[in-house]
Amino acid sequence: MNADLHPRRTTYAVVGATALMALYGGIRLVPGSREPGPGWTAGHTAMFAGLLLFVPILLALRRVLAPRRTAAGRLAANAALGTAFAGLACSLVQIGIDLVVGLRAADKPDQSRMFERIQDVPGVSAAVYQVGPLLFYVGLLAMLIAASVGAGRALRWWSPVLMLVGTVATAADLAFIPVAAVCYLAALAPLVRQGVARTPAVA
Repeated sequence: MNADLHPRRTTYAVVGATALMALYGGIRLVPGSREPGPGWTAGHTAMFAGLLLFVPILLALRRVLAPRRTAAGRLAANAALGTAFAGLACSLVQIGIDLVVGLRAADKPDQSRMFERIQDVPGVSAAVYQVGPLLFYVGLLAMLIAASVGAGRALRWWSPVLMLVGTVATAADLAFIPVAAVCYLAALAPLVRQGVARTPAVA
């Protein structure tokens, strides 16, 4: 792909991912949106699309880390990227399950029963609802920290701090998802403003 397309793609991804995340958080606050119906479907569709937009964001961060001079540095960057992608895949599966259940369930009790049956499958609860999705935030945070330290840093110290604040806020209460979306936007904005996505990829 032409390198000139990277900054534009990253801009769309950063703005789109955080906007869709905020939309999901806002819809959750609407009465009736946490049970089968239009609110549930619209909110989870927005979140699914927002998570997909983190793919180009992660790749942009990897390009920022590409010039690392040591083999250990490149290995660490690739490990962080792989961890983030693994967690992102688990998060997408979780939202996908939520969407299907919301579409198939007749009402809230039926929805709860369907979730119980799914989560009773060995390994599903840990992989899709507990440990798996956390890997996305661990890998993303590691990449942000790596990009904000050292002489050739592309991001400022507050990028990983804001990402951590937003993540902790949502862990405390999902009502803070719109606040977390603002934190994520501010944390990732340097990828757009500073044009760091123009950095060419290095194998």
